Amino acid sequence: MIQVIMSGALGRMGRAIAENVKLDENMTIVAGVDKAEGTADFPIYHDIRDVTEAADVIVDFSNPENLQNICQYAEEHKIALVVGTTGILEEDRKKLQTAAQKVPVIASHNVHVGTYVFINLVKQATKLLPGFDVEIVERHHNQKIDAPSGTALMIADAIREVRNDAEYVYQRADKIQKRAKNEIGIYSVRAGNIIGQHTVIFAGDDEVIELNSNITSRKVLSAGAVQCAKFIVEKAPGYYTLFDVVNYLENREG
Repeated sequence: MIQVIMSGALGRMGRAIAENVKLDENMTIVAGVDKAEGTADFPIYHDIRDVTEAADVIVDFSNPENLQNICQYAEEHKIALVVGTTGILEEDRKKLQTAAQKVPVIASHNVHVGTYVFINLVKQATKLLPGFDVEIVERHHNQKIDAPSGTALMIADAIREVRNDAEYVYQRADKIQKRAKNEIGIYSVRAGNIIGQHTVIFAGDDEVIELNSNITSRKVLSAGAVQCAKFIVEKAPGYYTLFDVVNYLENREG
């Protein structure tokens, strides 16, 4: 039985993951952490340092400001760590990489396997359409705190693996100039309760090709988080990504 500490337990993703875990007979949430007031089917603590329950993995969908304490707790208790929190900066990633020297860590802006498929399609299109302009439009709900989305940056990074000279442009309102050929435009929409939509536009002479990914429920994201937790508890200390999880699933099924 995999025992889980759910960080961000009372948030939208935390609750969705908890519902998903209920359906898995090999996993249980032994404690939750959240600064908000609320109840769940397991004890809720305001600070992870107060958690006394033994656990195999911490799943974090809270806030980057909590990462320092979460990483320290994981290191001290030798607990694997899954981080899907948005708004992760380079300084936060360094904390995760430090923790990964002692415990297995998986960190990804998006833990949905479908995102891996989408990014690979984008990379293939980038290779086949070398002269096309590329623009990324991401749409999320009006409560999302970071922009652009981490997934949009994952997509842009994948494109830049093919186009090494690509430069990200986040808005053009202050630019009185033509679009440079090596630009990747990235645009953010925050409205309503959109879960997550990403569109990649390839525009050439007399032709436009669009690739779209539209997540309509957090169920697929929570399922991805559960897969990541199952993956990471079996691993040695190190820093892993969604791509490692997909490779593991492919080899296991093969």
